Amino acid sequence: MKMYFTGIIIAVMALLIIGIFHPIVIKTEYYTGVKFWWIFLLLGIACIASALFVENTIASAALGLTGASLLWSILELFEQRERVRKGWFPMNPKRKHEYSDKK
Repeated sequence: MKMYFTGIIIAVMALLIIGIFHPIVIKTEYYTGVKFWWIFLLLGIACIASALFVENTIASAALGLTGASLLWSILELFEQRERVRKGWFPMNPKRKHEYSDKK
C-alpha cells in the first residue's frame, strides 16, 4: 500500500500559515492601525492569482492558503481594533486618539 502525504502537508501548512497571521494582525494593528489594510488586499490577490499558475500542488496550496489568510486578515485587522477598544488587547499609547468614538 502506497501512502500519500500531500493532504497532511497541506493541513500542517494551513495551521502554520493561519498561526503566523494571528500575531501579524495584532502587531500591524498595534503599530499602524487599520490604514494599511489595502496591502493585505493586494498581497492576498497576488498570492491567489499566483497559485493559479503554479503546477506543484503543495506550492500552489501554500500560495492559495497565504492569499486567503491575507484576505481574511483584513477583517481581523478591523476586528482587532474593536478588541483593543474593548480593552481586550493593549492600546498603542502613541495612537490613543484613533480609538476614541469622536472623530
